[in-house]
Amino acid sequence: MRVLVFGATGMVGQGVLRECLRDPDVDLAATVGRTPTGAQDAKLEEIVHADLSNDTAIADRLAGFDACFFCLGVSSAGMSEAAYERITYGFTLAAAQTLSRVNPGMTFIYVSGAGTDSSEQGRTMWSRVKGRTENALLRLPLSAYMFRPGLIVPLDGIRSKTPAYRILYTLMGPFLPLLRRAFPNAVVTTREIGQAMLALAKHGYATRILEVRDIRAVVPV
Repeated sequence: MRVLVFGATGMVGQGVLRECLRDPDVDLAATVGRTPTGAQDAKLEEIVHADLSNDTAIADRLAGFDACFFCLGVSSAGMSEAAYERITYGFTLAAAQTLSRVNPGMTFIYVSGAGTDSSEQGRTMWSRVKGRTENALLRLPLSAYMFRPGLIVPLDGIRSKTPAYRILYTLMGPFLPLLRRAFPNAVVTTREIGQAMLALAKHGYATRILEVRDIRAVVPV
């Protein structure tokens, strides 16, 4: 299996890439981003692309893949809706539209978020934009799935690039195992997200929108 990972330098993307490189069924894992990941592996290929709002220039390098795991995203804190939408909706759809042309029907898994507003009409800005993005992806000629994780626990030495999140995880670290046991349908690990994406790419899933309980259900026992 040949897979693409967008946003592999972020917290979720790092976890997903790690699982891809560890999976014997993955022959090639190609990352797409504005900077290299720094990872080293025989089956890793890095595609460095400065303008993620337009992937036409690298379309030929994106052909021939079975799945795309789209982990690229930003926090909406302090951002206007237009700026947040440019990245969250614009970058995602630019990639998905190109991939739907060069790999029609491929599996495309988008990391959304718990509380996403599918109606696109809610009062919360980020959830409206995420909902708009999900709905647009589901209309494309792709086998598209939406992952809606809640609280994400980073494992395997992975750290968030966002300073505020790093502080939060440091403070919450001792309590995360307790939260996971108390709220199993609200907490998921980076390892589980990666393993669930790979399992879904291989076998599919009954629904296109996966909440935390679905993500954990997909993970092989």
